[in-house]
Amino acid sequence: MHTVAIAIFPGVQALDVAGPLDVFAEANGFVPAAEGYAITLVGPEEGVVRASNGTRLLADVAFDAAGQRYGTALVAGGPELPTQPPIPALTRWLTEVAVQGDRFGSICTGAFALGHAGLLDEHDVTTHWQDARRLAAAFPRARVELDRIYMRDGRLVTSAGVTAGIDVALALVAEDHGPQVALAVAKRLVVFAQRRGGQSQFSPYLSAPADDASPVAKVQAYVMEHIGARLSVAQLASVAGMSERNFARAFVQLAQMTPHEFVERARVDAARNALESSDTPLKTVAYECGFGTADRMRLVFARRLGVSPNDYRASFRARFAK
Repeated sequence: MHTVAIAIFPGVQALDVAGPLDVFAEANGFVPAAEGYAITLVGPEEGVVRASNGTRLLADVAFDAAGQRYGTALVAGGPELPTQPPIPALTRWLTEVAVQGDRFGSICTGAFALGHAGLLDEHDVTTHWQDARRLAAAFPRARVELDRIYMRDGRLVTSAGVTAGIDVALALVAEDHGPQVALAVAKRLVVFAQRRGGQSQFSPYLSAPADDASPVAKVQAYVMEHIGARLSVAQLASVAGMSERNFARAFVQLAQMTPHEFVERARVDAARNALESSDTPLKTVAYECGFGTADRMRLVFARRLGVSPNDYRASFRARFAK
């Protein structure tokens, strides 16, 4: 069988645990018993662990007693995990046990626990979009991707926030048993289907300033309304009524990204929406979303999402057409 251990702790996010657990448990209904998943919850001590929402979870075994090898070992996240000190027993378990299996990783902010254990160094990783920059600052040797649903780097898997734990668990089921089993599980759980790791966690427009009257907010609104136009820093500075230098500095300070970064992310987001919802030719999507050519759009998609526009469309449309 595939043995799966999920590490929990006081204040853990309940959905980080329940989502992957349900994926693995439902998968057992579609595969032979000998090829299914045996799931263990590991905690500070055997017994009750209270989650952040008040739910009481039950750890099957304590970290210090969980010495067996697991095929897959994951650590769940929690709202306070990015700011609280390391949990010594969890760190020991991760460094001594979790890395012994075929794969290990994190759900949501569980990446911080991996970081404290030194397991993110020199790896491509992701986490909840709200905590990604904090993760990068805390563990500068990790290569943190700010906008991925999940990532696989060798034996290490990391995922974005909360419900992305379902996505990464479906991806692991697909590895073990094929995409048809993963799709059957997704249908059973009434989720559309497994999102690709390269899919965006969120629209770049969520980064818009709270003050709609601010120069940066005006520029972001202008970009959204003129996504297919040529958008230079000089032009955007003119929209903001500022010098190029002051505009660029103010934009980075308020939006936490450069104007160029925002424009490119906005174009990718617009192109994703077009690819998901229409059969418009790639060259038309590229032109209407401001890439100019389909080749340029392919390059940006490969760099930002890790997939081509054609593959993105084929994967997304195929899943939603089922």
